Amino acid sequence: MPGAVLHAGATVTCPHGAPLTIVAAGPRVTVSGSTAAVVTDQGFVTGCPFTVPPKPQPCVSTRWLAGAARVTASGHPLLVSPAGALCLSAERIPAGPPVVSGTQTRVVAT
Repeated sequence: MPGAVLHAGATVTCPHGAPLTIVAAGPRVTVSGSTAAVVTDQGFVTGCPFTVPPKPQPCVSTRWLAGAARVTASGHPLLVSPAGALCLSAERIPAGPPVVSGTQTRVVAT
């Protein structure tokens, strides 16, 4: 499915509303002045409020599951919105998909 290409400056949160930062490692491809994100890039969540008694399970990272099928950067599929991903706790327990609320709209990939 076509979608806007995600980048290092995109506004993304975990399903519980905490900010998610995309750490784009390959600065060779940019969109709207920010580094384009690919499926091998890291996504870190800070300040997730989610707790499950008796043990808190806040989101701390993201596992990207899918990217663009036809467009790559340095041999890796670009991330597109809506993101095919899961936010994970420190114990790798899935909490749900991240929410993309703002990204560039000029570059679209399929």
